[in-house]
Amino acid sequence: MVTFKYDLNQDVVELQASNWCGLEQVFINGKMVSRKLNFSQNSEHKIKLNDGNSCRFQLLIDPTSEQMVCRIYKRNSLVTSINQGKENLLQSRKLLQNMTIFFTLSGLLFLLLN
Repeated sequence: MVTFKYDLNQDVVELQASNWCGLEQVFINGKMVSRKLNFSQNSEHKIKLNDGNSCRFQLLIDPTSEQMVCRIYKRNSLVTSINQGKENLLQSRKLLQNMTIFFTLSGLLFLLLN
């Protein structure tokens, strides 16, 4: 899971993206306001902030650096661009692989003992 968090005036906005199942979620002050599945190289979430202004999250993978980028726009003006390095993605994938192997082997051991 890759997480981008940013303080936008009085709101804390957060975008979470799974690099395995394609689930993306946007939260404002801890409350989920957008959710979708995405399997492409980029996506977009459009939401309204608590102050009534429109906000857009653009999520993409930069093909040259292989970094995941989250751009946050407020009223169609770029507020920030946050990057997550390739190391974070690889670390997340390795953790998921290790968990999958552990549960698979545990299940096989359980079946063999019964």
